[in-house]
Amino acid sequence: MIKIIENSKDHLQDFIRLNEEWISHYFKIEETDKKLAANPYQVVDNGGFLFFLISDNEVLGVCALFNEGDGVYELARMAVSPAHQGKSYSKHLMEHCLAKLKSIQAKKVYLVSNTKLEAAIHLYKKFEFQTVSEGPHPIYSRANIVMERNV
Repeated sequence: MIKIIENSKDHLQDFIRLNEEWISHYFKIEETDKKLAANPYQVVDNGGFLFFLISDNEVLGVCALFNEGDGVYELARMAVSPAHQGKSYSKHLMEHCLAKLKSIQAKKVYLVSNTKLEAAIHLYKKFEFQTVSEGPHPIYSRANIVMERNV
């Protein structure tokens, strides 16, 4: 049985661990990553949300919605433990995030990714995210695509 809980301070280290695992696997940890890891609850303090997908008291996946203001959120930091990938957990996290955005009457959600993450890009397209720009990103050197959708 899986469940998704929101904004739990008890699982912040899992949030950092899972994010650093996937970033290190494909890219390198950047200064922005280090700042978030120093205080991940800042996401919630700034009006956003942290999500933890849990089964048998183990955090298997995480995701965040950063509040950008004016009803706009960034879907960010989605990561699933390598041992649990391929089990539709990212889909569950995505569905939960979109339901949360709808419940708070957000207007738009965007994400920043990399086209070499083919499974992730496929997931985003499945949930009707559209590419709005490609090329170097001003904040993340690992990013080369921005996608968005209305809520």
